Amino acid sequence: MINKAKSIVKMPVFKALFTLAVPIIMANLFQAMYQLTDSFWVGRLGGAALAAVSICGPIIFLAVSIGIGFAIAGSTFVAQYFGAKNDKMVSHAAAQTILMISLISLIFSISGFILSPQILHFMGANAEIFNMALGFMRVSFIAIIANFSFFIFQSIMRGIGKPIIPVYIVVATVLLNFILDPLLIFGFGPIPASGPMGAALATLLTQTIAAITGFIILFGGRHGIHLKIKDFTPNFKFIKKAFLIGLPASIEQSSRSLAMVLITSLLAGFGTVAIASYGAGYNIIQVAMMAAIGLAVANGTLVGQNIGAKDLPQANRVAKLSSLIGFVILSFFGLIVFIFSRQLVSFFIPNDQIVINEASNFIRIIAFGFGFVSLHMTLANVFTAAGQTTTTMLLSICSQWIIQIPLAYFLSKYTSLGIKGIWFSFLINNIISSIIAFIIFSRGRWKKGRIIEDNKLTSQVSEEVIIEKGIH
Repeated sequence: MINKAKSIVKMPVFKALFTLAVPIIMANLFQAMYQLTDSFWVGRLGGAALAAVSICGPIIFLAVSIGIGFAIAGSTFVAQYFGAKNDKMVSHAAAQTILMISLISLIFSISGFILSPQILHFMGANAEIFNMALGFMRVSFIAIIANFSFFIFQSIMRGIGKPIIPVYIVVATVLLNFILDPLLIFGFGPIPASGPMGAALATLLTQTIAAITGFIILFGGRHGIHLKIKDFTPNFKFIKKAFLIGLPASIEQSSRSLAMVLITSLLAGFGTVAIASYGAGYNIIQVAMMAAIGLAVANGTLVGQNIGAKDLPQANRVAKLSSLIGFVILSFFGLIVFIFSRQLVSFFIPNDQIVINEASNFIRIIAFGFGFVSLHMTLANVFTAAGQTTTTMLLSICSQWIIQIPLAYFLSKYTSLGIKGIWFSFLINNIISSIIAFIIFSRGRWKKGRIIEDNKLTSQVSEEVIIEKGIH
């Protein structure tokens, strides 16, 4: 495994970046196919059904985001230990992260299922979509456990520079989901029609298969990591340190998704068409953003490994090149989305011209900021890879709560823009927040973020685990 770490860390920046980024982009694209497939089939039921699914999205993502933040801490440890060639601590960090995230996912799954009716009332779901949304949301909360599990597996494999393996699993489950979706949504033979809830059921089944497959690989020991039962003996000192590193990342992720909850609630005040337009438009944005996410995650992995290997000049080169490439690629995507906005939206909601018109307005406006979104994401991943999750958290809070939410409210309520004011808040926020991130990056404090050795919060973590658990 040490040789494999060296082969990635010592590669030329451009080659290493794309060696990791391409599989990640592929995995994310296929992962996004779950939502795209759901939207494709649910959209055939009409605008109300699509709105029911769309209003649930921010809430489900809010719950998932809290767990993702803690998983980020675990994957940061994994990447830096891998770069430092400490194989035993790679396995130990991965196992302890799995323990922590499993408990968190169970808590959110149960509480979310119970509180779904109250959540939908808070979101402003009207009588037209309430029952459809309730079924979809409750099944989605059950699926959170499987979603978390597979996300942990992906994060671990990316941290050790093996991102291609999750791609195969995602491809297989997406194909299965594409088959199950119409069967469960519309019914077939003895299978009853479940409407929008059928899409959530299909995701639950396929994500469970993906999670089980991922854990089989982690315990199999043939793909760069070998978890053993003894690795799962709780090490509360390590978990505490990982928790404190992950807490800002979790707040950052959840504050972003909570902001989207408020944006969706604001949209609900403009009616079902507004929510459906946001849902249809977001599907297009999600596809376009996969390249940026892939580059940002690959960048974070390489930066983390190079920091672990004490090669700060290489980490800096990776960060700068990733930022430039992401900005160019996403700006090009934005141009394509702007030109073909109506055709792209019509693919998901073909029979509702009002929704098509408004969704087209949405993606045309924010397409101009795609490059800035990529810049923000890439630089945020640099801070996270360096263990400076508080910086990432504050940047996200500033972006969502100081810039976008007030802008969206003011422009939509107190100007003639109406719903377009919400669309413009996305664009303005993306530009301003990326500029702030670039200024923070340029100051260079992130270069002091070797959490497995130097960070005050995690100082001597390896030594403590070795002493307490007898790792030799």
